[in-house]
Amino acid sequence: MNALGSDAFMWRQKHNVVHHTYTNVDGIDDDIAKTPLLRMSETQPRYKAHRFQHIYLPFLYGISTIFWILFKDYLHYFKLTKYNVKTGIMKPADHLMFWLTKLTYIWLYIVWPMLIWGVWPAIIGFVIMHFMLGTVMSFVFQLAHVVENVEFEHAHDEVVEINNEWAVHQIATTSDFAPRNKVVSWFLGGLNYQVEHHLFPRISHVHYPAIQQIVQKTCNDFGVEYRHYPTMTQALVSHFRHMKRLGQA
Repeated sequence: MNALGSDAFMWRQKHNVVHHTYTNVDGIDDDIAKTPLLRMSETQPRYKAHRFQHIYLPFLYGISTIFWILFKDYLHYFKLTKYNVKTGIMKPADHLMFWLTKLTYIWLYIVWPMLIWGVWPAIIGFVIMHFMLGTVMSFVFQLAHVVENVEFEHAHDEVVEINNEWAVHQIATTSDFAPRNKVVSWFLGGLNYQVEHHLFPRISHVHYPAIQQIVQKTCNDFGVEYRHYPTMTQALVSHFRHMKRLGQA
């Protein structure tokens, strides 16, 4: 994560602690945080711009990692924005790693290319690289959590407890897509098996195809809805349809 320009400590708080514990809980899960440009949950306020969010969202996804590594990490670091639940405290080694890798990344991916190829070629290359990264990463996350077949919850006031037990909540708020497509599974490193990723985050993704069959059977045995889309195209269409409905409803 540090080599990609972000920070491992920040990622653990955002993803491992907040997202994996409070998945799709509006007001806590940073992955569905409300913004003036994107409305992902029924409980979020709707602004006029949201009517067109299904049109301009690919552009926002494309620039998301630029905003992440150049601004968002610093906002959290200086506590200009904070999570609504308790997260870890940075140790001296974490502070050192944060600044060391941030400065190294800026030198390697921005300053040095400018010195070699010039300012504009370096900026254009940097933007193209991140546009590809942001687009792929955003859609992978969105197809698993911001689609029509999953549930959303809302953290009212200071209450951060979830009524469902943890495993049931993960299944209700997460969807697999293209579980039988080996090309998609290879390209995404198994993240199309997002249900299994949330239930067993420390198990290697190479085991997800086998685990998925067990999870689906167990859900059927206990009357819990297992959510998935057979193809990536169906999940993609569902995401755009979901965002269009929330923007215009």
